[in-house]
Amino acid sequence: MSFLSTSRDRLVLVLWLVGIHSIVVGFGLVFLPPSYVPFFGFAPFAEKFFPVQGGVFHLVMAVAYIMAAVRPERYPGLIILSFVAKLMAAAFLLTYYILIDRIWMVLFSGVGDALMGLVIYLLYRAFNRETAS
Repeated sequence: MSFLSTSRDRLVLVLWLVGIHSIVVGFGLVFLPPSYVPFFGFAPFAEKFFPVQGGVFHLVMAVAYIMAAVRPERYPGLIILSFVAKLMAAAFLLTYYILIDRIWMVLFSGVGDALMGLVIYLLYRAFNRETAS
């Protein structure tokens, strides 16, 4: 049997990648110097509390994604949380982009979260069908 030959393998891989992505974004938000913020389309700011809080939230979610990846049979609730969190984030980000401020990074993040949530959902459905047979 080859790597990624089962829906479980594909689900685990995607959850690991999403977890790693959240770790990178989390540390980026925590440690990114405020002088780099305009590059991503945001207005400069002096107070770092909210970016750091967002970074810590990404790190917390990374734990959930990785726990789900390590034992998907044991943590189906974390898999559901994973795609719900990504789809809620996408809804927020895309709504913010459309209604509030057209920041390119907000649009990019919203589309990325929507795609990650959709892929997790589809792979979880396939995983459930495969394990039910």
